[in-house]
Amino acid sequence: MSFPQAFTDPSSVAVVGATEDHAKWGYWLATGALAGADRRKVWLVNRRARQVLGHPCYPAVSDLPGTPALVVLCVPAEHVRSVVRDALAKGCRAFLGITAGLGADEDELAAMLSRAGARMIGPNSLGLFNGATNLRLAWGNFTPGSLAIVSQSGQLGSEIAGLGARAGLGVSRFYSIGNQLDLGAADVLESLIDDEYTTTVALYLESFANGARITKALKDLRLAGKHALVLTTGASEGSRRLARSHTGSMTSALDVVDAACRAAGALRVSTPRELVDLARVLDATAPPSGRRVAIVSDSGGQGGIATDIAASQGLLTPVFTGRLQTRLSALLPATAAVSNPIDLAGAGEADLEVYAKVVELLAASGEVDSIVMSGYLGCYGEDSPSISSAELAVIDRLGRQTGNAHVPLVVHSMSAASPAVARMWEHRIPAFDTIDATLGTLGRAVRLSGNPGRGPATTRVATAAPASGYWAARQFLLAQDIAMPQARRATDAGELAAACGSLQPPLVLKADWIEHKSEHEAIRTGLSRDTAVAAFNEMSERLGPGSYVVEEQDTRRGVVEMLIGARQDRDFGPTVAVGYGGVQAELWRDVSVELAPVDRRTAAGMLDRLRSRQLLDGWRGQPPADIEALIDAIVILSEAIASNPGVDDIEVNPIRVGPDGALAVDALVVTRSTPAASGVNGHRGITKKEEKSREHVH
Repeated sequence: MSFPQAFTDPSSVAVVGATEDHAKWGYWLATGALAGADRRKVWLVNRRARQVLGHPCYPAVSDLPGTPALVVLCVPAEHVRSVVRDALAKGCRAFLGITAGLGADEDELAAMLSRAGARMIGPNSLGLFNGATNLRLAWGNFTPGSLAIVSQSGQLGSEIAGLGARAGLGVSRFYSIGNQLDLGAADVLESLIDDEYTTTVALYLESFANGARITKALKDLRLAGKHALVLTTGASEGSRRLARSHTGSMTSALDVVDAACRAAGALRVSTPRELVDLARVLDATAPPSGRRVAIVSDSGGQGGIATDIAASQGLLTPVFTGRLQTRLSALLPATAAVSNPIDLAGAGEADLEVYAKVVELLAASGEVDSIVMSGYLGCYGEDSPSISSAELAVIDRLGRQTGNAHVPLVVHSMSAASPAVARMWEHRIPAFDTIDATLGTLGRAVRLSGNPGRGPATTRVATAAPASGYWAARQFLLAQDIAMPQARRATDAGELAAACGSLQPPLVLKADWIEHKSEHEAIRTGLSRDTAVAAFNEMSERLGPGSYVVEEQDTRRGVVEMLIGARQDRDFGPTVAVGYGGVQAELWRDVSVELAPVDRRTAAGMLDRLRSRQLLDGWRGQPPADIEALIDAIVILSEAIASNPGVDDIEVNPIRVGPDGALAVDALVVTRSTPAASGVNGHRGITKKEEKSREHVH
């Protein structure tokens, strides 16, 4: 369903609750609506006033001389339903709900809208704005520009707009989506894909219902040539979702949001300031094509700090070739540093043109993707007015150079708002008053530019969802082509002895039904055929009767234990994770997450983000592990979770990766029908011994 025109360029607007009281919402909504009166009909509604702001006022929507295309609701919560009911009866089909605190009335309101085929933004919305159509229905003033803001929090969206306005960055569209009773973030994002006035989209959400659709909309924005910046909450421990697998408990809401951003070619930022700074840079210049940056400073200390910050942002400061160093040396004093970072050693004070000459040389060298200038440029004319014109002339020269080059220049100036700094922005040269803002913004621009998002990956043919227990998980994984040790199943000592006879020791014995076996001593390793039977007798006495699995133990040397987890996220759908595995997995919490399914390239990138990646390459004389086999397993499990909607969680922990392949030696598969119990008497993970302890306590 297309986004209603009533929320972009309505032919008429009715503001219900219009008032002349400057401290009330009705004033801002009425004055904003009237600002567009040359484009659309505007009706003001207030049951107690005959006139508002010099315009006639009607007591109710039903009294209006026509049917408004958009009705703005700014009345006390107890009156919202009756106003909507009257407006629907008059034929109105679009509503902007400003009023908050509807409580239980929201459900009835949603039903009323649905029955009538009507749409709403809100309730609890701060309003909306469209600069191209002069639609101003929000608290505050907005300057038209290229940044679209879609925010679940009206006030935070307003803060982003305010920061942008103070930085000279205007707004193309503003939507405070509030409680998303009807229209939500995905609807608004989709409406921006073809908006010619929007170049960057700022999205703030506290929850990601319909996350898969939001991800697709973000991806479509990227394909349309627009940048998408995401701001959200969820970094705290309290935001983690409970899960039955180790992987699920080790990943946070932000991990999955970041995965969605990578898949869509969007970027998550941490603060409104970061978002606005990056949007300003994207509005001023094309993002760098790579991570190589030249650092130019007129202070060795500032250059050193800039280089350290660049490294922390994942930027590279390559040593220049001898040819480039020679050409730089010809411009600078003998004491100058020319290898990268460049220390001008006072050359700029002697000749302001040096700043432009160095930048021009670097931009033409082919050795860097961006240039950062850090220091005093921007302060000369402010501190010494007699040389102001000379400084501005240098900045004009820099502007001409950067306008014709594909190597963007970003400036850190010790002045925040001098005429020279303002001139930089006029020439679309981003300038910031701190080096951390300068390089932090550049680093984010590089990450955004380097991630175009990814296309759809393949999925596997769906298979029957397994029953509960380790044996069923084994059968499911074997059907997906995941390698596992030879194994047999037994329920008594006789069956176990027969099973051991067909397997090669050393052996491993596991209680089939217990999920996290190490925690409950439900696994024994290094067993011979004889000790396996003894171990079975001890475990069955302690844990209770049931199905046990005996399998051959992987004794290969030079093995790295990893884990792979795939699960259905409540908001974003199928995801896959890989990390350092074994019994210490939750201690190290070294996990990388992507939306599933993934291709081999994406899987390899997941491994590259891990701290434990060096173990796979061979650590301190150990042979390199078969990384290709591990990548195969990641891809397979990502396809399995994506193609089997009845499976909620798959975990292989550990998957032992050696020089000659990867072998999954323990696994958990949770389906929609899998009971939460994994111990005796229906208690999850509770053993027979623990049951007896409970009985004694009670």
